[in-house]
Amino acid sequence: MYTSPAPLPKEHNPSPALRGMAWRLLQVLAAVLLLLGLVMAGLGAWLVTLGGSLYFVLAGIAMVAAAALVLGGRAVAGVALFAAVVAGTVAWALWEIASKGWMPVWGVDLASRSGVLLGLLALMAVALALMPRPPHPTRTGHVPRSQRGPVMVGLALLGLAVAVPMGLTRWAPAFAQPAIHLTQAPPPAVAPDAVATTTFGRAASAPGAEEWTAYGGSNLGQRFAQASQITRDNVGQLEPAWTFRTGDMAPNERVFFAFQNTPLKIGDSLYVCSSSGQVFALHPATGTQQWHFDPAVPLEAMGPLFSVACRAVAYHETPPAAAGQGMATDTAPPPECPRRILLATVDSRLIALDAATGQTCPSFGMAGTVDLGEGMGNQAPGLSSNTSGPVVVGNRVIVGQQVSDNQRRDAPSGVVRAYDVQTGALVWAWDATRTDRPQQALAAGEIWPRGTPNVWTVISADESLGLVYLPTGNSANDHYGADRNAEEDRYTSAVVAVDAATGQARWHYRTVDHDLWDYDLGAQPTLMDMEIDGRMRRVLLQGTKTGSIFVLDAATGEPLRPVEQRSAPQGATPGDRTAPTQPQSVALPNFAGAPQPPGAEPERLTEAHLFGMTPIDALMCRIRFRQMRYEGIYTPPTEEPGGMLLFPGTIGGLNWGGLAVNPDLQILVTNHSRLPNVVTLIPRAQVTDQPVGSGGQRVDQDVAPQAGSPYGVTRPIWLSMLDVPCIAPPWGYLAATDLRTGQLLWSQPLGTGYDSGPLGIPTRLKITMGTTNIGGAVNTASGLTFIAAAQDDFLRAFDTRNGELLWEARLPAGGQASPMTYMHDGRQYVAIAAGGHARLKTTLGDSVVVYALPR
Repeated sequence: MYTSPAPLPKEHNPSPALRGMAWRLLQVLAAVLLLLGLVMAGLGAWLVTLGGSLYFVLAGIAMVAAAALVLGGRAVAGVALFAAVVAGTVAWALWEIASKGWMPVWGVDLASRSGVLLGLLALMAVALALMPRPPHPTRTGHVPRSQRGPVMVGLALLGLAVAVPMGLTRWAPAFAQPAIHLTQAPPPAVAPDAVATTTFGRAASAPGAEEWTAYGGSNLGQRFAQASQITRDNVGQLEPAWTFRTGDMAPNERVFFAFQNTPLKIGDSLYVCSSSGQVFALHPATGTQQWHFDPAVPLEAMGPLFSVACRAVAYHETPPAAAGQGMATDTAPPPECPRRILLATVDSRLIALDAATGQTCPSFGMAGTVDLGEGMGNQAPGLSSNTSGPVVVGNRVIVGQQVSDNQRRDAPSGVVRAYDVQTGALVWAWDATRTDRPQQALAAGEIWPRGTPNVWTVISADESLGLVYLPTGNSANDHYGADRNAEEDRYTSAVVAVDAATGQARWHYRTVDHDLWDYDLGAQPTLMDMEIDGRMRRVLLQGTKTGSIFVLDAATGEPLRPVEQRSAPQGATPGDRTAPTQPQSVALPNFAGAPQPPGAEPERLTEAHLFGMTPIDALMCRIRFRQMRYEGIYTPPTEEPGGMLLFPGTIGGLNWGGLAVNPDLQILVTNHSRLPNVVTLIPRAQVTDQPVGSGGQRVDQDVAPQAGSPYGVTRPIWLSMLDVPCIAPPWGYLAATDLRTGQLLWSQPLGTGYDSGPLGIPTRLKITMGTTNIGGAVNTASGLTFIAAAQDDFLRAFDTRNGELLWEARLPAGGQASPMTYMHDGRQYVAIAAGGHARLKTTLGDSVVVYALPR
């Protein structure tokens, strides 16, 4: 007897309207896939001709085929083929990521390589799920295979793409570098190599817990505080104690402010210097303003600066014996300004202020001011300026200056001058081409030698040795050196020790030979007693943009840790030259890029290191990489159209945030950026931009003129079309090194993408990925490290020994400054300038924020 086939089980089918919408959505997605595939195949073929990866052209062709299947009515086959492409993409991404060593936050790298394709696949799979199933069985009576298979595969892949990278990123610090807990006891305290520090200035030696007497804590530049009330056990309880607003904001969009100040804490006052050089005296416990001084810097002096900043002021206190000789009597007035603040402004003034009242000290210079522009031959206001502040050493106030980069070979001199702190009289002047007569004044009408290496960053001193340490930059044009003389080359990118009393050079150590890369010394030299071969030595630590940290005898400049001369790429522009070798410190880690162990070569980029938020911008970065000249660190500049890849870039490596040490634990803490530039020399005939001083304005220049040389130069940070770095993160690190062994204790990415993102749009994703960072750290005797610096607006506290994040607080603006800490009336405070950095595109503001434990 014939029986009809059993009825098919009923399944829910979407409504006709929903099915029609699903089909239209699938067609649109297929069209997007087709377009994306065509672009990937075309650009991928271009990349292959340049010697690049085959992945993009193969994936693009397969995506075109998958789109064609979908548009031709074979939706299941098309989506399945695209799923295979996505699976292959993930496999290729993991292979490339592994080839560069599973860097921290590699999950972000994986997500960027596969995220767009995974998202497109998931949407296609969902659309496919909403399509109607065939209404009839096949001849064999079997129902066709459900379309839910591709759906589940797509959704599973999408879930993995989201969950795995976020999970891996969350734990990236532990994966990147296991923390090592120190078990050694702290070394015994070592007395300074001289008589008691009370015979020296207030800033001469490491301050007590109550004070912070110079930019780096003291003239030693250690960034170490004796304050220990805040510990790893209670740091999580920190809360805002007070906030002060300076009201000092950039006057217009053509001036770039950066609130980079580290306050001083002297007695019952906290001294703050805002971006335009305004000085505020505040009560340390409440933030109440005690006085305010405004130097009224003219707008025209701010234009030539990369960033308008005031990193520090200096402090001098007349010794009690000298003050006693000038005590008030019935016939004599009280001594003038026995405690004074020294301020250097960007319009070339050195000003002495009474620390108690903020009034100028009339007998200093002319009515309280020394004209730093005298003898400079400035072609325009602000072409030479000071942004790092003066340093007081004994009865000398010493001031260097920056010269606006790459404007002109005949720029003002890089001279460093020392003045009598009481009268403002010039005592000595050091210039790279005038080292034989530092105490000889200029003749009438004479100017200091033009275009010589300058000292733009913070100066250090060791009064126990009677030495001042000058970290130098380059001659006036960074990327062309054929016209430099022997003296300029000798003192370029060097630390120079000069006699504090006379300015006579005692020794120098050059960190780059014939610098063509702008690898000037931005980090303040750090002086400390360091354990070497079982005994304590007074050393100078010099961090560099090239990632090396040199350990030198502070008295003689002799390297106390091994330095090797390593071969460097050759082939400079016609007429110029490159040094055959360059020095590299090999006893400590290298921080040119991703931290490398002692002795290893600095990180060298490959195509696998490149990055993009989408396949298209990633492809364009890869094509550009293949067009550039790049042979590792010290690749010479070129006039070829592709330019030269400069890595590490112009901000380092290590920059003006400097080093922070814990001398008790013999630990060095560093933060550095990992970001390349593209440097291209432009032949003079093609340069139309005029230099500052000849009608040009820096903000309007497409090409830095380097007037007086055969080339102008462009050197933008290497970003994709979406304003994201073209190399995969981390773009910034925080690390700690054991100075006894030279080994890296820990390293981790510093900063999240919360306040930054593609096209400058904040992602609001608090995922640790490591950002560019400007500013430094401070260590405490209780074993804490405080730092902001990153492109997100947070101040953080870490355990110095193992890198554990213990606390963080949201700042009202970017923290591109170095924090400091002090005790006052039995309570420890942590202070930071939170005003952002216009060039770094962080949140701008004008706040000083201070934290403390609850009372």
